[in-house]
Amino acid sequence: MKKFRLLIINPGGGSTKVAIFENETEVVSETIRHAPEELKKFDTTLDQLDYRTNLVREFIEKSGYRVEDFDAVVSRGGAFLPLESGTYLINEKLIEDVRNGRVQTDHASNLGVLIAYELIKNTEIPGYFVDPVSVDEFDDTSRLSGLKELPRKSLSHALNTKYVAKKLAKEMGRKYEDLNLIVAHLGTGISISPHRNGRMFDVNNANDGGPFSPQRTGSLPTTGLIELSFSGKYSKKELLKKTIKEGGLIDYLGTDDLEEVERRISKGGKYAELVYHAMIYQIAKEIGAMAAALKGKVDYIIITGGMAHSEMLVENLKQYISWIAPIRVYPGENEMIALASGALRVLRGEEKPKEYRG
Repeated sequence: MKKFRLLIINPGGGSTKVAIFENETEVVSETIRHAPEELKKFDTTLDQLDYRTNLVREFIEKSGYRVEDFDAVVSRGGAFLPLESGTYLINEKLIEDVRNGRVQTDHASNLGVLIAYELIKNTEIPGYFVDPVSVDEFDDTSRLSGLKELPRKSLSHALNTKYVAKKLAKEMGRKYEDLNLIVAHLGTGISISPHRNGRMFDVNNANDGGPFSPQRTGSLPTTGLIELSFSGKYSKKELLKKTIKEGGLIDYLGTDDLEEVERRISKGGKYAELVYHAMIYQIAKEIGAMAAALKGKVDYIIITGGMAHSEMLVENLKQYISWIAPIRVYPGENEMIALASGALRVLRGEEKPKEYRG
């Protein structure tokens, strides 16, 4: 089998993960941490481009490589305009849209394609992004929220969700397109999705609804949220921060560290236990809702994301959902291997790269 060498780039809010793969094998990797005081120097996320690009260049050099040594550069995809699932070429139209703010939300993940483009723009090396946050395969019925002005949006942990769904199908000797699945990505945000005929036809937007998580509030009482919004206690920016970055476990317990919460429970912390089990209860309810969306015909439930490392959480969750379908656990975010796998499918001719058209 031909050996392909890939550079993988995955920017997040406080770090940039980089790795070099040879086929599916990770050769070297690093999580480059960005101190809050360093990021405060930049007015916008896009202003961080040169800073982060230079750090990636330093990683390549100290790892003993040049950009020209790679068969492809692969980046995480951001909250772009709605797109089908797949591996996409990084093209001029995409770069123009990201630079001009034609994205669904401002997030560090949008920087990935810009960093990749800066590295390859004077070379013949292709750049790809895979299953961005904005993968949208919704049924029409999934889009209606109950208010015409507020359609439901498909923003999720699509990269890991699609990867583990296809991984399970391969392990079972089945085609992903032939399975009915529920995938619960449990991280700092939670997105739970039903899959039918190879399409993620619904998902709770982790910023807008679903269970509360280590950092996010999930669904809130509508009228109460409206009252809070007009109470004068918070600005728009403060309330967005409260619901997306300071909700859930942080709001109730002052920490988003699941291991710390479990330690408190082990020491007899009754309130920590209440909050912990309330989060699991909400996760289970959302999985049950997605089972209903599949009309009860569920082949497997997949539990994934960072919180899936917790045996305590997984075992408690199973008590609610094991009656629905067999459960498979794939801990972690799996983002780097998911990016590598998406590019390898294209380089090996197993699928064609898609063209971003905006």
